[in-house]
Amino acid sequence: MSNHSTKPYLIRSIYEWCIDSNFTPFISVKVYSNLDIPNEYIKNGEVVFNIGEEAVHNLIISNETISFMARFNGISRKLEISINTVKGIFAKEVNQGIAFSLDNDEENQQNNNLIPDSLANQTKNISKSKLRIVK
Repeated sequence: MSNHSTKPYLIRSIYEWCIDSNFTPFISVKVYSNLDIPNEYIKNGEVVFNIGEEAVHNLIISNETISFMARFNGISRKLEISINTVKGIFAKEVNQGIAFSLDNDEENQQNNNLIPDSLANQTKNISKSKLRIVK
């Protein structure tokens, strides 16, 4: 009996939670050489994709890959992303989801409620609260 990774199952469950809650699901992916996207979408060795129903077509989240059709600068591309390169999946509106370790050891996964700031800042501006002394 083989021991399957929990990662694709967690990705699918967070995706479904986003859709059921009317949130926009985003995935963060570590860039690799065969990823066919324009360079302007790459920041700090990663790319963040909106995988919502209106943003992509033919989305399939299998145990090995996430595949979908997306447009970049008006050009449609079929992407096939290895599950191993997914760094996290989160809901843009509430900044909640799950982040993964990219180590091969699945036991080192970081299952967090909040996404690290590096992912959140790419999709949402966070305003700092300002304190003021009133006399």
